[in-house]
Amino acid sequence: MRDQTTSTRSTVLTLLKRWHELTTAELAAELNITEMAVRRHLRGLEEEQLITSRVVRQTMGRPVHKYYLTDLGSENFPRNYSHLSLGFLEDLRSMYGAETINQLFEKRHTRLHQSYKPMVTGDLSERVEALATIQNEQGYMVEWNEKEDGSFQFIEYNCPIAQVAKSYPIACTCEKRLFKELLGTDEVERDTCMAENGDAHCIYTIKKQTT
Repeated sequence: MRDQTTSTRSTVLTLLKRWHELTTAELAAELNITEMAVRRHLRGLEEEQLITSRVVRQTMGRPVHKYYLTDLGSENFPRNYSHLSLGFLEDLRSMYGAETINQLFEKRHTRLHQSYKPMVTGDLSERVEALATIQNEQGYMVEWNEKEDGSFQFIEYNCPIAQVAKSYPIACTCEKRLFKELLGTDEVERDTCMAENGDAHCIYTIKKQTT
């Protein structure tokens, strides 16, 4: 039953992607299921904020709801952002040299630092928690924990810029430096790295400043 529900859910999203807007009746006709069954799927998708609706008034009869994808729902479909970004970076490097790429990542680092700094405050534990919240919002799928020795393990299960970072390791260098600055400690070590070493996750060990 779960596989069938998942399949119907995916089909609803695909239909809305193709036709832009559809009513419950139109979806029921496309799926060959009852309108009641369609509404159940629509409620679930609305709760996940993947779809929304607007009311359309008709010349005759009651108004109808037309459902369409939210921006979050559209992100369920394949994107080619990494290849586009890599293409731009390669073009910039060929036109202006490698130093231009370094300058771009430095500007990104400065922008992120200025944006995140007000949100990362308190003692080291509070700063680690705040940083994890920020990274999760950016899609890094972070977990963290405090070890018995007082150090922290900071795990990123996903890297949204992994493809770019594989070609431009300065991205990882900037991330590590950003962590040090936001956490207020130089004791930040990257134990594993998805982009540089092909590891399953990026894992950091974070300790309090010793000097």
